[in-house]
Amino acid sequence: MNLEFNKNEDEYKQLVSQLKNKLKKVKLGGGEKKIEAQHAKGKLTARERIDYLVDDPKDFVEVGAFVGDGMYAEQGGCPSGGVVMGIGHVQGRQCVVVANDATVKAGAWFPITAKKNLRAQEIAMENRLPIIYLVDSAGVYLPMQNEIFPDKEHFGRQFRNNAKMSSMGIVQVAAIMGSCVAGGAYLPIMSDEAMIVDKTGSIFLAGSYLVKAAIGETIDNETLGGATTHCEISGVTDNKYDTDQDCLEAIKKIFDKIGDFDKAGFNREEPKKPKLDEKEIYGLLPVDRVKPYEMRDIIKRMTDDSEFEEYKADYGQSIICGYGRVDGWAVGIVANQRKVVKTKKGEMQMGGVIYSDSADKSARFIMNCNQRKIPLVFLHDVSGFMVGSKSEHGGIIKDGAKMVNAMANSVVPKFTFILGNSYGAGNYAMCGKAYDPRLIYAWPTSQLAVMSGASASKTLLQIKISAMKAKGQEVSEEDQKKFLAEITDKYNEELSPYYAASRLWVDGVIDPLETRKIISSGIEAANHAPIEKPFNVGVIQT
Repeated sequence: MNLEFNKNEDEYKQLVSQLKNKLKKVKLGGGEKKIEAQHAKGKLTARERIDYLVDDPKDFVEVGAFVGDGMYAEQGGCPSGGVVMGIGHVQGRQCVVVANDATVKAGAWFPITAKKNLRAQEIAMENRLPIIYLVDSAGVYLPMQNEIFPDKEHFGRQFRNNAKMSSMGIVQVAAIMGSCVAGGAYLPIMSDEAMIVDKTGSIFLAGSYLVKAAIGETIDNETLGGATTHCEISGVTDNKYDTDQDCLEAIKKIFDKIGDFDKAGFNREEPKKPKLDEKEIYGLLPVDRVKPYEMRDIIKRMTDDSEFEEYKADYGQSIICGYGRVDGWAVGIVANQRKVVKTKKGEMQMGGVIYSDSADKSARFIMNCNQRKIPLVFLHDVSGFMVGSKSEHGGIIKDGAKMVNAMANSVVPKFTFILGNSYGAGNYAMCGKAYDPRLIYAWPTSQLAVMSGASASKTLLQIKISAMKAKGQEVSEEDQKKFLAEITDKYNEELSPYYAASRLWVDGVIDPLETRKIISSGIEAANHAPIEKPFNVGVIQT
């Protein structure tokens, strides 16, 4: 291996190490003292509950681990948005699991918590997956109620989704394993089955303090809404259990008896490992976002047997399209080529840029995958579409529109991974978050923004200087340097994959070696939802 490979490998391993350290911290939730307090009450933590419930914790694909990262500092932070969520197997049945983390502000709902819970329901609805709610929450975080309560994508949307999912025949099972207060009380009771843990679980529209304030009644929370009350008097909950473990075992018994599901019918063969060493991705992918590399080298370390059948290899070379398998599943891959390429006419094309010919090729390839019922995988390292008079006169906008149209109207499931840059309209054309990928994850080398940090910082500096000069203020060269440094630092922070993950623009930041597992789990989930809508792109620009 050459010196460049070794340098890349060292730098990438450092990024992966930072990722793992951040994850380790996130998994502590509200901290070790809060975890001890949960245990002292005889309760498991959210993550312990999930580990106990699922068949294999290593098989669990977490969604939104970094949600809330760096947010709500004045409120003391909200690790993982105060809720743990992902896709796993219970008694062999794939499902979504959502567990409130009572170590984080007693499981209270911040604005980002609502967004994450709605994402869990979206995954269940898109893929028709059963969903399990492990409820342990103090309800809405009142100081921020105006940001979580009334709007369409706020707290109330989850109960609307409960009703819609029920009508779709999606199995919903809820376990009340701690507090379940106010509007949040509707979630478990709108599920198919609501179980409760004795002495630690409670459910009511208003707690004892609020009851006293509202109607003057004095009553304790256990008598008001404990397990005995709701299983023996009100009939609100179905069964009570002595411990968290007993309750989780009961959920397993429910899942052990669920009937089979209708399948979409995506093609799968016996899974094979890549022939080429997956770990070599660390050395092949430069941490420096400007440096070129061969995207095929990355693809062949992700596909089964390192096989990849390329589509129109000599045309539209700045995007690579082709067929392969991931963990046995057939996939169509659309990936940005980061090398400089040369067309047959002798024109040099920059890596990571979408040109008219590559957009045209991609649109056709995406349509072919829909015709053949093959899921799509998008690998981003894109700076955007080519600009300038030559591209504009050549119709880059209509060719780009064709690619966006084909991708946006796809009926096969789409999965997106941001390896490097993901800027501007390039993010859109390559199936960014706005285009409904079933799952979207970022590698530690990724950057998401409307444009690169250098371009944006200089543009923002010019705007600032112009505004100051308009007010008659002089701007020295020293001031300009200071302003540029401040603007660059802020913009670079917003480029970070962790910034995107904290706001759920991506489902998480992952080690590249987890990519195959996520694609496989994602297609397995998508196979639960037969394609009912015909593929129709509408008006295609020609």
